[in-house]
Amino acid sequence: MNPTLNIAIRAARAAAKVLLRYYERVDQIKAQAKGRNDFVSEVDRGAEQAIIQELRARFPNHAILAEESGAQGQGDFEWIIDPLDGTTNYLHGFPQFAVSIAQRHRGQLECAVVYDPLREELFTAARGEGAQLNDRRLRVATRPSLEGALIGTGFPFRDQRHIDAYLAMFKDMTLNTAGLRRPGSAALDLAWVAAGRTDGFWELGLSPWDFAAGALLVTEAGGTVTDLAGGSRYFDTCNLVAGNLKIHQSMLELIRPHLGGTLNA
Repeated sequence: MNPTLNIAIRAARAAAKVLLRYYERVDQIKAQAKGRNDFVSEVDRGAEQAIIQELRARFPNHAILAEESGAQGQGDFEWIIDPLDGTTNYLHGFPQFAVSIAQRHRGQLECAVVYDPLREELFTAARGEGAQLNDRRLRVATRPSLEGALIGTGFPFRDQRHIDAYLAMFKDMTLNTAGLRRPGSAALDLAWVAAGRTDGFWELGLSPWDFAAGALLVTEAGGTVTDLAGGSRYFDTCNLVAGNLKIHQSMLELIRPHLGGTLNA
């Protein structure tokens, strides 16, 4: 296996140990509001430090962009970390959350890990080497159209400036698919697209650590990830659409009429 990916896996498992240690007593966890509907706890911070410790031991000169501690260092290599994607789920005992770790080299995603510790599902990818779930090769679903498709999404919960546009997209997706699902962890949502469990996914107002690892999983599983206009600026806009080529294109067609105004692609 890719040696850098091995280090990322080790870091994800170290973070997962922290998450599982506290999970059975979430009612005792102290959480603080970072913003509207956005929380951080001692668990997030502890898991993040476990990841950084593993990465720093092997890659002391790499830059880090982490959800809780922010940007650290500069360089061609950057690690993008979400120690607990699905914090609100976790704090409610809702069993849908994951550790997400990705590496970029000069802006290009190189490796990714999304680890679901409750299901013991380890999603991994390295650029040009494909995506795996517990060492089984992943491919996106082959569904040719939105008819009968199951689509994942995430409600805008931090920044709700575009809620009307999003709800219009939601309505059109509902009318043209078999159903929508909103489990609450974008990292897992994208991993499930890569695994063919859902046919597509879109969300507005994410952060890079929410989707960096999942985006590489999808593309290495044969899928497509773009911004809402079909371009490559999703790291800039933090709005994205993912799926196989045909599903992705059909989703863009439904989304396009609702773009404009202050909503960037």
